[in-house]
Amino acid sequence: MKHPVPVNHWEDRDVEAHWDAVASIYVKENERVKATHDQRFREAVRHLKLKNGISVLNITSRDAEATDYILRECPGCSVLNAEISSKLMEVAAGIRPGIRQKKIETYSSLPFRDGEFDRVLSLETLEHTAEPMEFLKELHRVSTRDAILVLSCPPATSEIPYRIYSLLFGGHGEGPHRFPPSRRVKKMFAAAGWNLIHHRGTILFPVGPDWFQQWGERVIGLFQNTWISELGIRQFYVCNKK
Repeated sequence: MKHPVPVNHWEDRDVEAHWDAVASIYVKENERVKATHDQRFREAVRHLKLKNGISVLNITSRDAEATDYILRECPGCSVLNAEISSKLMEVAAGIRPGIRQKKIETYSSLPFRDGEFDRVLSLETLEHTAEPMEFLKELHRVSTRDAILVLSCPPATSEIPYRIYSLLFGGHGEGPHRFPPSRRVKKMFAAAGWNLIHHRGTILFPVGPDWFQQWGERVIGLFQNTWISELGIRQFYVCNKK
């Protein structure tokens, strides 16, 4: 079977090095775009279908802020935060003492048992993996038969806006990445054994007054499954197992 996407030209350790290098400014830079940054957590919780007693894998967790949203929605969940950057894990532990964290060395081979997690949350990670297909296969392996995967990543159309924003405002940067078109992500899901049940483009305008951003969300909501939805800088995918 032909590989749906080429292996990227970097290694996972290069991604680790980037996030280690920007760990000290990560939270501060995200505070500058707080509403846009936190939208990923609010949207994700809507689709996770949380309930008491289930295990949730948050990969990669960065400063583990998603844990706040998950436990606020369902205090009876068990959340494990998996992160490739040890420096960001230190940041997370400083902000949220007592959280459960696990260091990972590569996205292509995760240190978890088969069928360990009932829910998997992966926010803005797929685009950084050296081997995205292997990553999706690993998420499939470590999840239960009835698991739900909620994944987000920017589409290919976000590359130019990202570069313009970085030039004008700086930020923590993205490090090694390849923003994939949504059609490619869907092919990878199918090849990795995931069944896509929901896809939505979000955040048409990531900056500007609140009314402007909200207007953008109304517009993109009306044009899902068109080229306009592909302009949303954060694409959400919800999957279950085939």
